[in-house]
Amino acid sequence: MMNEVILEMSEKMDKSVDSFKNELSKVRTGRASLAILDGISVNAYGSQMPLNQVGTLTIPESRMIAIQPWDPQMLQAIEKAILKSDVGLTPANDGKIIRLNIPQLTEERRKDLVKQVKKIAEEFRVAVRNLRREAIDTLKKQKKDKEISEDELFKYQDEAQVETDSHIKMIDDAMATKEKEVMEV
Repeated sequence: MMNEVILEMSEKMDKSVDSFKNELSKVRTGRASLAILDGISVNAYGSQMPLNQVGTLTIPESRMIAIQPWDPQMLQAIEKAILKSDVGLTPANDGKIIRLNIPQLTEERRKDLVKQVKKIAEEFRVAVRNLRREAIDTLKKQKKDKEISEDELFKYQDEAQVETDSHIKMIDDAMATKEKEVMEV
């Protein structure tokens, strides 16, 4: 039977891995992805609204994102929000639709993106290791308070290490996939 501390640690590690994958989806590759636009807010009708709530976002081609606002008067606000964001794309407005062309990445830019992916991966690996450390500290406190025996402590520490290794492997696998995607021409 797994200890509650180990289960809780494992759940938190799962959330870390999910957060990491979400973070990776925001890293721009040579292909169009709507995840690039996550987090962009548009000043619409006096309040900030997510971009996907003021229009339809589509990918008509592999290197283009099209944004068709539900209200044509929102074109300027959407354009301004995209320019203000840090996505590095210039919107092309034809009066009805805003098009974002995704430029071909240079070799140098690809290498920078790979470094960025590796840096993000390392941050999440550290977070997973910190969760393991916290769990082991809790287990040691339980042993000190005589809630668990020394044998159980060692068994749970081994389980914590196995969970940690498995979650770090998930992060490494996702990082390798993203790296391959970024370096693909």
